[in-house]
Amino acid sequence: MSSFTLEDHAKAVDALASLSRKENNYSGNNPNKFRADIEHARARLATIELALKRAGVLPRTAAEERDAELDLAFPDAQSKEVVKWQGKQFIKRFTPTGKSLSGKTALGWKSHWEETNG
Repeated sequence: MSSFTLEDHAKAVDALASLSRKENNYSGNNPNKFRADIEHARARLATIELALKRAGVLPRTAAEERDAELDLAFPDAQSKEVVKWQGKQFIKRFTPTGKSLSGKTALGWKSHWEETNG
């Protein structure tokens, strides 16, 4: 069971939208104004969505359902690992859910599977 609620999700969506509006309306000369806060808000929203989708509170897309099945079939798959599943090849990928202002540190990671031609 997830410790997050739909209310947490709604607050995270609102927080990200508010920060995005602030960034769009900012007319100062600091190009990085609000960037760190936006990245943290994106990472938090991704964490909440992932937990709620795992718990079945939020619906998954078809691709997310397939990814969940692949994760069950290959629980120890590493980044860039290629597997054969149902007659097709898939590669495991990880993408950051947000990055630090310098861009060198990931604030969180999200995994997904891509079908390959193999």
